[in-house]
Amino acid sequence: MKIIMFGATGMVGQSVLREALLDHNVQQILAVGRKHPEQQQEKLRSIEIEDVADLQSIEHELIGFDACLFCLGVSSQGMSEDEYRRITHGITLSVGESLARLNPQMTFLYVSGSGTDSSEKGRYMWARVKGKTENDLMRLPFKAAYMFRPGFILPLHDVRSKTRLYQFFYNVIRPFYSILRRSNSIITSEQLGRAMIQVLRTGYPSPVIESSEIKKIGMQL
Repeated sequence: MKIIMFGATGMVGQSVLREALLDHNVQQILAVGRKHPEQQQEKLRSIEIEDVADLQSIEHELIGFDACLFCLGVSSQGMSEDEYRRITHGITLSVGESLARLNPQMTFLYVSGSGTDSSEKGRYMWARVKGKTENDLMRLPFKAAYMFRPGFILPLHDVRSKTRLYQFFYNVIRPFYSILRRSNSIITSEQLGRAMIQVLRTGYPSPVIESSEIKKIGMQL
């Protein structure tokens, strides 16, 4: 498989990239974003671009890929709905529309979140925006599109959050990881990455994959 990744330097992206690099079925990975990933391997190449929503200048580099792993996202904390929508929905759909045009046989995997509101009418702003983003992605003419909805993620293998407060919290709870991992609603970064690669290989009966399902898929490998 040849894969394009967005958000490879974030906590989720680092996790997914690690598993993709380890998987022998993945032949090539192109990471697109504002920064180059720290990982280095022969099958990994990266393109640094300031505005991810505008891929016109690099479209010729994005042809011939089998899948996109979209792990780019921001917290809604302290953001207005318009600004959060511009980033979460606007950038994601801009990328999706470009890739669907360039690679109509592509499979698109989007990291959303547990509690996302598919009705787009619920109480929570972030859930409505995520719900619209999912719905619009599933309408694009991809070969297949899957919406991953992880809940709480425990970072493993030196994966770190870029948000200091979040990383401090992970450091505090690290001694309790073995207990927390028993919960069906809590997954590890390794399970998330493995589940995404597995779904790329074999597909899944539902386009929306909740946290407990992610855990089951990720533990199969």
